[in-house]
Amino acid sequence: MEKLKRTKVSHYVEKLAVPSEPGLTNAQLMLTNHDLKPVEPERRQWGPWNFVGFWVADSFNINTWMISSSAISGVDGISWWQSWLCVWIGYSIAGCFIVLTGRIGATYHISFPVICRSSFGTWGSLWPVFNRAAMACIWYGVQSWIGGQCVTLMLRAIWSNYKDLPNTFPSQSTNTRDYVSFFLFWFGSLPAIWFPVHKIRHLFTVKAYFVPAAGITFFIWAILKAHGIGPIVHQPGKATGSALGWAMVKGIMSSIANFATLIVNDPDFSRFARKPKDALWSQLFTIPIGFAVTSFIGIIVSSSSAVIYGGDPVWNPLDLLGKFLDGANSGERFGVFIIAAAFTLAQLGTNIAANSISAGTDMTALLPRYINIRRGGYICAAVGLAMCPWNLLSSSNNFTTYLSAYSVFLSSIAGVMICDYYVVRKGYLQIRDLYSARPSSPYYYTFGFSWRGYTAYICGILINIVGFVGAIGRKVPAGATYLYNLNFFCGFIVASSIYYLLCRFFPIAATSDVWMEVGDEIRNPSVAYGADDEVDRTSDGSPDRYDGKGDEEAAIRERKMGNF
Repeated sequence: MEKLKRTKVSHYVEKLAVPSEPGLTNAQLMLTNHDLKPVEPERRQWGPWNFVGFWVADSFNINTWMISSSAISGVDGISWWQSWLCVWIGYSIAGCFIVLTGRIGATYHISFPVICRSSFGTWGSLWPVFNRAAMACIWYGVQSWIGGQCVTLMLRAIWSNYKDLPNTFPSQSTNTRDYVSFFLFWFGSLPAIWFPVHKIRHLFTVKAYFVPAAGITFFIWAILKAHGIGPIVHQPGKATGSALGWAMVKGIMSSIANFATLIVNDPDFSRFARKPKDALWSQLFTIPIGFAVTSFIGIIVSSSSAVIYGGDPVWNPLDLLGKFLDGANSGERFGVFIIAAAFTLAQLGTNIAANSISAGTDMTALLPRYINIRRGGYICAAVGLAMCPWNLLSSSNNFTTYLSAYSVFLSSIAGVMICDYYVVRKGYLQIRDLYSARPSSPYYYTFGFSWRGYTAYICGILINIVGFVGAIGRKVPAGATYLYNLNFFCGFIVASSIYYLLCRFFPIAATSDVWMEVGDEIRNPSVAYGADDEVDRTSDGSPDRYDGKGDEEAAIRERKMGNF
């Protein structure tokens, strides 16, 4: 009887397993599935215009709209054009980081969790991956709550008495109206998670047309109501001297920090590129242009609001749309509905791109035998609902500051990844070994962990840790605050430098002395080893290093044959 129960349990457990490639060992089943293996040519469907549409769509969201508000309205506020210049510089730098990590995915068609194995180790990569997945789940809930506020505006535009919906909710942190709107947004997002990543690009294409058009309409509407562009564009900045310099540095770094998570996980999307070039120029130029234009619209609309309603500018576009609804006629209500629908779609696209797909990809690496990207995305959505984001947002005014500050610690992960690929390995990866748990694999290191990667990662965190404590409200020395103002650069430079020095003095295997990317040759991305592959890779004709001497063509051919 006991044996029968065990058999039934095993049967149901097996039914839960996701499809996998035949011929994999038990260890490989813990490291790969269909969504983790290199993307085959049939699914490489993202061209350059898909990346343009993706970033145009992603740039139009509420956070970007308000990106200049803190710099302009702060105690030592800077002028609107200085704040806008910070946006241009910050997102241009972020675009450079994006294409650096994105090229790895576009060349070898592998995701962030797999790339991490090269620098952190086969099993050591799980901590950075878990780190990113947890942040994505938390942000999914927070962004869904903001999306619920957009839904509230849509429903208010249809039914004006929705604003005064009776409250029967037991929590003091929210009410029935806001919870219903949040749940509607959360529930409406579920179908978008179903589609595979190589097809979800169509959502971003639709968003890239509809949402900016609604934003420009909002822009024109606000200017017409104010009979001008308002006082913000005429008022000078308050900051001068060193205060001005540091205010601009913080403005630049806030733009980069806003991109920290996307810098790390851009390979999750770029791996679907048809060729590496498709993910280069399209991202490098679209990111600063898209985010700068959205920020400019936010500045002008907020400036106009100071004239329309008097007093201080309304920086939150949802609050301003709510004011537009008060006493509005039917035409104005329809306009608010369309613009609020655009913001709802904007939040949906941002949540899918930055959170559900990222969390799904990361969870796939944590438990590949039973989780794929789709299942991981739904787990992320479930966590976002269960975490009750209204409690987190109401319990501490520093919560969003904490999340934003914590994200910059991803800079040390990016520093290790980028240094490993571009400086240490010079573009060379043995893809099949990234899916191997054999001690002979060059990425197995010590029991599957790379002490070099972790040492560099911790050093990148330590340089920012005191300033991070100050960012969430503790009193710290002024020097730590100034250092933290350069948080992303500090973490990135320290982590990458330490990693390079450690690899220099303690060399690692599977590197190249000349630039050598062999990803374009991948046509049959199988990760299963044949019987004749159960030997050390260095003894079957695939050299550990290529020193540029001898027959270069033969050496390159030998290397490529050693991969696939």
